Amino acid sequence: MGLLSVPAMAYNRPMNIESPIRNRSVGHTACPHDCPSTCALDVELTDDGRIGRMRGATENSYTAGVICAKVARYTERLYHPDRLMKPVRRAGAKGAGQWQDVTWEAALDEIADAFVKAEQHHGSEAVWPYFYAGTMGLVQRDSIERLRHAKKYSGFFGTICTNMAWTGYVMGTGTLRGPDPREMAVSDCVVIWGTNAVATQVNVMTHAIKARKDRGAKLVVIDIYDNPTMKQADMALILKPGTDAALACAAMHVAFRDGYADREYMAKFADDPAGLEAHLKDKTPEWASAITGLSVEEIEAFARHVGQTKKSYFRLGYGFTRSRNGAVSMHAALSLATVLGSWQYEGGGAFHSNSDIFQLNKAQLMGTAMVAPDIRMLDQSQIGRVLTGDGEALRHRGPVTAMLIQNTNPVNVAPEQRLVKQGFLRDDLFVAVHEQFMTETAELADIVLPATMFVEHDDIYRGGGQSHILLGAKLVDAPPLVRTNLFVIEELAKRLGVADRPGFGKTERQHIEHMLYISGKPDFDTLIEDKWLDCQPAFDDAHYLNGFGHPDGKFRFKPDWENTPAPNKPPAKLGSLGPVKSLPVYPDQVDLIETADAEHPFRLATSPARNFLNSTFAETKTSRDKEGRPEVMVNPADAAALGFVNGDVVCLGNVRGELRIHAKITEAVKSGVLVAEGLWPNKSHLDGEGINVLTGADPAAPHGGAAFHDNKVWLRKAET
Repeated sequence: MGLLSVPAMAYNRPMNIESPIRNRSVGHTACPHDCPSTCALDVELTDDGRIGRMRGATENSYTAGVICAKVARYTERLYHPDRLMKPVRRAGAKGAGQWQDVTWEAALDEIADAFVKAEQHHGSEAVWPYFYAGTMGLVQRDSIERLRHAKKYSGFFGTICTNMAWTGYVMGTGTLRGPDPREMAVSDCVVIWGTNAVATQVNVMTHAIKARKDRGAKLVVIDIYDNPTMKQADMALILKPGTDAALACAAMHVAFRDGYADREYMAKFADDPAGLEAHLKDKTPEWASAITGLSVEEIEAFARHVGQTKKSYFRLGYGFTRSRNGAVSMHAALSLATVLGSWQYEGGGAFHSNSDIFQLNKAQLMGTAMVAPDIRMLDQSQIGRVLTGDGEALRHRGPVTAMLIQNTNPVNVAPEQRLVKQGFLRDDLFVAVHEQFMTETAELADIVLPATMFVEHDDIYRGGGQSHILLGAKLVDAPPLVRTNLFVIEELAKRLGVADRPGFGKTERQHIEHMLYISGKPDFDTLIEDKWLDCQPAFDDAHYLNGFGHPDGKFRFKPDWENTPAPNKPPAKLGSLGPVKSLPVYPDQVDLIETADAEHPFRLATSPARNFLNSTFAETKTSRDKEGRPEVMVNPADAAALGFVNGDVVCLGNVRGELRIHAKITEAVKSGVLVAEGLWPNKSHLDGEGINVLTGADPAAPHGGAAFHDNKVWLRKAET
């Protein structure tokens, strides 16, 4: 039988609440979706046991009462009529949409049996637990790793999000922390580089706009198209995709040339300023103009402004690193702050993530004591290659024949989408998906299990783009047949014979208590009372005035790309990934990107939409209505040359595939650049294939990563 739509109903019971306000109570939690912001939330709980409106917590100094519109209307998602409410088993061909009801007991028995059979036929590595960031809660996200280690299943090397950004930053600083992001509010210049913060990190704008209002600070925005953040800028720099390092190098050239470089600071805190200055001699604004598409005057004006403004805060995002030279671009932008000595000042320096400051010990949660070093690691981004039998992707070992998927939707979000779908359609592949909606990955599964949402379970969060550990205590009960991620892991552990191993048999609260205790943090009850814990380091540590994180305390203009410790460094058995030998000695533009050519004259970026968060919220009507339909932005001159007008259907393609999509003719993109904001479900596209048909899974140097914004394509009007 097919899945039945279940109407919204009052199945919830409030917990963890404050005193009633107008017949309502207020609960406290954290947004589970966006790791940079991790907004602290105040949640209305109605007398009939339902969630009401969500608001940013005014008492949290980073969230400061502001959240994005899509989370503010979370009730639309929580009470969506298409939410999964019961376990189901596939009853027809894969993808045919035929399902039959199954009990939880039977579903879990079937999953465990499939895993045992896979192990018997091909060894334990035939099972691949696959997960990611659908929730950023540590317990619900990371418990799957404990099962993986206990059973010696294939390892998961996460590469879709942070690899290039974190690697580039740590190559310079030696650790992943920076100036308090709340210092943007006391800066004299905030440079938002490579992130559409209005759409993806609204709290960045809260503090940047405060600096403008209170201090007259200038807002500089650097990106590849005229997006909503760009429209807020006092200085807007729209450059060609993948050319950010050239801009940074030219700005450093000007700093040395015109006396803005802080030589005294660099002599104390940097490894080789003389070598860098010599290297930059020919990295002139004219040189950078030819690469970036910016005018010489724009580059000079930017370099002069940040050079003359000591309190310049460089807020470095993820977007500009999602190219094959992304780690180099991050390191180059970061180096500019060091040349200028911006780190010395409150409201100055360069910030990307505070992920190293929290020091939460997850060893028991993840079962790291059970790690077997000889078990292979498989690249998250190369799931299509893994499932279609690519020998290199499989590390020249056996096939993957069984999977458990939590917190991610690879059929929609992973690169090389045609390979991904081809792999999931294999008859010999068993897939169990634990989800909140019937995603396009769930549609290709054998068993689909209904998952809780963040207000329905306990968890703990940390905000990489800020400084807080936040408790997300359960606020309401889940629907009767909906279960947590932890429940699924615990029940499978019992059936697979590893429930007696360390870390199993604990509740969410017990896991949180253990993490807090062993990490020297306040206990669960204290966090219930305080709501969050501010872990921001002291000023001198955050600004590296006691030295950078490398052994000699020096910032690295001249990084060791292969040997420097980094958060996303692959295990030794994988070695370095991508064309490492092509990485530059000093900051430089390096053309590892897919440069346009005669056959593929356009560069395509798949930037995030304001009303979606990856594939999350693409199921809610309001978000879909606000986004309209899948479109590709095309410059008017390019459209005229190719003979199509606004709203026409066009074809995009490259060696990976092709798709049809409606054209949006706009001056927001420069000639030769295409932007498709998303992520729309595949089925929302004209031919049922999404934009990731065009994105590649080849690893970016030096530590892997998917270059979603780095695609060369051809473009033409579609045939009628």
